[in-house]
Amino acid sequence: MISVEKLTILTNGAKYDVSCSSSGSSRKNQGGIGNGAAAGCCHSFTPDGRCVSLLKILLSNDCIFHCKYCLNQASADVPRATATPDEICELVIDFYKRNYIEGLFLSSAVYISPNHTMEQLLLTVKKLRTEYGFHGYVHVKGIPGADETLVRETARYADRMSYNIELPSEQSLKLLAPQKSKESLLVPMKRLTHEASVFRAEKRKGHFLPAGQTTQMIVGASPEKDGQILRLSQSLYRANGLKRVYYSSYMPVVHHSLLPDTPGGALREHRLYQADWLLRFYGFNVEEIVPEGENLATEYDPKCAWALRNMHLFPIEVNRAPLEMLLRVPGIGAKSAYKITEARRYTSLTFEHLKKMRVVLKRARHFITASGKFFGTENENVVRGLLAAGETAMSATQLSLFNDLQIAQRETQFLLHSNAETARSALIGEL
Repeated sequence: MISVEKLTILTNGAKYDVSCSSSGSSRKNQGGIGNGAAAGCCHSFTPDGRCVSLLKILLSNDCIFHCKYCLNQASADVPRATATPDEICELVIDFYKRNYIEGLFLSSAVYISPNHTMEQLLLTVKKLRTEYGFHGYVHVKGIPGADETLVRETARYADRMSYNIELPSEQSLKLLAPQKSKESLLVPMKRLTHEASVFRAEKRKGHFLPAGQTTQMIVGASPEKDGQILRLSQSLYRANGLKRVYYSSYMPVVHHSLLPDTPGGALREHRLYQADWLLRFYGFNVEEIVPEGENLATEYDPKCAWALRNMHLFPIEVNRAPLEMLLRVPGIGAKSAYKITEARRYTSLTFEHLKKMRVVLKRARHFITASGKFFGTENENVVRGLLAAGETAMSATQLSLFNDLQIAQRETQFLLHSNAETARSALIGEL
């Protein structure tokens, strides 16, 4: 059994990796223990609203790489530890039986060599599945530079894999993580995407990354602006079909002349997540959200900022506007937009109806009419002031990443999975 000291070192070494989430896996229990479809990230939420837990641990923190921002870099004076595959497997099973966890997030520093590290990760997850009979959610971190065969084999046993891009440009990687390259991160991602599509097309038996891939970028360690970061995210979603891009505000855990002394900022990270939702679920292109050489506005959320730049498109009539335009109205989320399109089939909606649907009318009223009535303010400067004041008042509760993710997940699930009859029944109860 793994020692408490080793466990403390390896779990502390993994805490800065945020690229994990509820699984969304289709892996079925075939006679062992655990359920991948129901598992997710520690202190996060599944689409059905459950809070679930995950063991987040490194196989080793004894790294040969010299990433200047990393607490586990080769030159760092920190306690080192390396676990065996059996130690990790026994820990997972023990914690699962005690009801501490529902799954595993397994990462590692590059120990001895990329291939050796990937071999140990593969051996761990293979043992967990075949010898220990664990069918719960498993997320494995890919190792840059590891052999393609090892990576592909690992993907057969994991629900999800991720290669952390970390820095948004090749120039920053060369400066701050010289042993990594864009190619060593993007090429394995492309290969896994291709292999997964072939696996599904040929309807092979078993599983191959049923929960897809994610990645992470550090915000604030390098000089790239939000516009460049979001353009990279958009290309990753389109080219590699990533499930999520995670944004991690830089924390100065290591002091170096090439690194800033101050954190990247929670508000900037929050705005990037808001913009990311617009890219993924609201039909926005990054060119509409922010210029390449600029950061996102801090005084408004990205949707409000877009609407204020395009006041000539508003107000829109909620009883006639297409779904795509309703989604662009500040204060109208995915769930509300879907409710509006369904309810207006049976009645002409008024502001009273919208209020019962829980549309945020403090924002939306400046951009919509309902049955021809307008209750907003036409003066653009006044609207800007009101929206900025609203953001300031809400900032204390809005900066919680998990609250924001939970709300967005529920809105998206409703939009994607509700049918018209279910929506109509819900509307009858609310209207």
